[in-house]
Amino acid sequence: MKRILPTIVIAQFFCTSIWFAGNAIMGDIAKQLHLEPTYLAHLTSAVQLGFITGTLIFAILSIADRFSPVKVFFTCALIAAVINLGASIANITPATLVLCRFCTGFFLAGIYPVGMKIASDHYQQGLGKSLGFLVGALVLGTAFPHLLKSMTAALPWKYVIYSTSLLSAIGGCAMLLLVPDGPGRKQSQKLNFAGFLNGFADKKFRAAAFGYFGHMWELYAFWAFVPVILTAYKAHYPSANLNIPLLSFFVIGIGSISCALSGLLSQRFGVKRMATIALFTSCVCCIISPLLLFNSATVTFIIFLFIWSMAVIADSPLFSTLVAQNAPAVSKGSSLTIVNCIGFAITIISIQLINALRTVENAQYIYVLLAVGPVLGLIVLLRKDSPAKISFAESPA
Repeated sequence: MKRILPTIVIAQFFCTSIWFAGNAIMGDIAKQLHLEPTYLAHLTSAVQLGFITGTLIFAILSIADRFSPVKVFFTCALIAAVINLGASIANITPATLVLCRFCTGFFLAGIYPVGMKIASDHYQQGLGKSLGFLVGALVLGTAFPHLLKSMTAALPWKYVIYSTSLLSAIGGCAMLLLVPDGPGRKQSQKLNFAGFLNGFADKKFRAAAFGYFGHMWELYAFWAFVPVILTAYKAHYPSANLNIPLLSFFVIGIGSISCALSGLLSQRFGVKRMATIALFTSCVCCIISPLLLFNSATVTFIIFLFIWSMAVIADSPLFSTLVAQNAPAVSKGSSLTIVNCIGFAITIISIQLINALRTVENAQYIYVLLAVGPVLGLIVLLRKDSPAKISFAESPA
């Protein structure tokens, strides 16, 4: 039915808005709790670590394959909404805040990969296009708290928490009420603790997964440090007078457009080819970043961030498509989940590495390290003996 994809996309957008809610208000929390700026990386990593833990447990227990993925999505959306509210507790301690973000990330494991599983069950044909819109919703959801922060600048920071929790609850209810389990769903009848690893026996699945891992090394570190990059630029050029929350929203949010475009273009030019182009482009952005991050021409600097943001996420729905298409049917949900788990574990390493090595003196050069992931991903995709050279052609929509 026509309403299914829009509902999945909107529900994904609403629910993933809680993902970076803490980042958008980090400045306010840091002032209230007298925290160092480096705490931002720890807060981001807490969500990622929670997500990794959740995806690992969901994959081992085959949650999305043994139970209705729609009901799993709904349940996790409501629980995550309640836990997200914990960040607004009066006199919250730094440790409690980190715990809240960790638990929020844990239940996001039942939202993001499960949402992709629901979409793949409904849209076995034209999956690249469908996941393009779905990952685009994730991008907007990730950026949205920055917009909320900009819009509610005159209000207490807790309104960002209240708003994102409400959206998550609405998204979960919409999924339950308007989206049935898809016709492509094959329910796993028994618990198989090693079932989530079955996909890695397939060469094409492994190639898609390793390409995704290279992409993830760069993606969330870039997103996490967008406000940091903008703040550093503003400190370097005070006359630029940047609205950091609003600009952070636009820089991250523009990636939703490239997700939709890459999904549509993949139907004409092929999923693997478009993923390779996007990964190469973002790799180039990493390498040339020292030339442009402190460019005195503010317009040039902002345009570069927009281009980088579009390139860094454009391949995400394409890699997810390749993983879904080459995963065993009875463990598709678990295969998607474990790939997400490993990918997000990689993001913690890159975020913490940049955070540990970044100084005022090397702030212009440090993001070159993000090129490591795309380079390794491209090697997997392009080497002559790689199974990724096998066509990953998608069925026509």
